[in-house]
Amino acid sequence: MKVIFLDLDKTLIGEDYSPEPAAEIVSFLKEKGFKIVFNSSKTKAEQEYYRKALKVSDPFIVENGSAIYIPKGYFSFEFPYSRENEGYYVIELGTKYDIIKKALDEISSRFGLKYYGNSTIEEIIEFTGLPKELAELAVKREYSETIFKWAKEGFQKEIEQRGLKITRGSRFYTVTGDTDKGKAAKMLIGLYSKIGKVESYAVGDGENDIPMLEVVDHPFAINLSHKRAKNIKTIKELMEVIG
Repeated sequence: MKVIFLDLDKTLIGEDYSPEPAAEIVSFLKEKGFKIVFNSSKTKAEQEYYRKALKVSDPFIVENGSAIYIPKGYFSFEFPYSRENEGYYVIELGTKYDIIKKALDEISSRFGLKYYGNSTIEEIIEFTGLPKELAELAVKREYSETIFKWAKEGFQKEIEQRGLKITRGSRFYTVTGDTDKGKAAKMLIGLYSKIGKVESYAVGDGENDIPMLEVVDHPFAINLSHKRAKNIKTIKELMEVIG
């Protein structure tokens, strides 16, 4: 069984956030028999948008490894989970959003922080380039915050002192609980392993993808230095490498 973990922003999805250019690589992976797992800093609502557009029905990992959403009936065996949600079993690994937002609210004025929780939709569109439809999905956060702007450095240490984790993505900082994309990917690989032998792949482009690249058999990095990963310039090169 082949399982591939895909980052979304600047990996599967380009600068304009359109799912259409990704259709070719997704179709290719399906033809090759891959289970396709989105493993992104994006929210459940955002990922469901891309899952629907690209007709992907496998489990997915949200908000930098904070939770695994597994469609009900996907696995034929029982497994421990945290809660049920709209047709999913949810394995929670991160920290609730309210705790993270409270910590950022306490320091935001000192460091000039701007993030989803203290920005208007118009500001979010300006910071991210998201179309309004997707910006409205991005604010539906459950386990993380994204820092778009800051006036001075030092906020990273303050956040860590509050028991939270801050990692750099391809563009912004993400604040989560004590989890990462690698922990969630490893847990999901363990579930797939109950069905049969797993050959695991991953593709990412940011520092927050490194933990994910470290737990799979075949890591691929897009313009990112990683000692184990094969470097590629775009995800479409993946078709040449594993074709």
